[in-house]
Amino acid sequence: MVEKVPTMKSLDTKKGEAKAEKAVAPEVKTEEKPDFSNVKIEPLFEEVVDFDTFSKSDFRAVKIEACEAVPKSKKLLKFTLNDGTDRKRTILSGIHEYYEPEELVGKTAIAIVNLPPRKMMGVDSEGMLISAVHEEEGREGLNLLMVDDRIPAGAKLY
Repeated sequence: MVEKVPTMKSLDTKKGEAKAEKAVAPEVKTEEKPDFSNVKIEPLFEEVVDFDTFSKSDFRAVKIEACEAVPKSKKLLKFTLNDGTDRKRTILSGIHEYYEPEELVGKTAIAIVNLPPRKMMGVDSEGMLISAVHEEEGREGLNLLMVDDRIPAGAKLY
């Protein structure tokens, strides 16, 4: 003869609540797609740049090792970058309105690295970070071009 072993009920749960809780699907967050209907893009340059001139620009992936606001400037951020060489590269960029320094550290960006140094606020800026600029509802928008962190510092773009 097989005895039936009684089971104990939880004192905290009312009858049927446990099953109802399990039946509720977990909340799934969906990423909203941006609305570009109000975006205005600058017209393309009509002047032709020949291939030889363009090919002289050295576009590289750079790792942002440090980033700080430039004192006495509301716009400038000072970047310390790993460009795949043995020395650190400094680039100043006027994107502080769009980004806080701490959110950029550790990211991989794209820069032109063979421009002549240009003094900005007394600091030599050794290149240019690439950004995408647009206008939306009369206000300028800017996105720093950041790429997958699996791309190594110094990788050349073609």
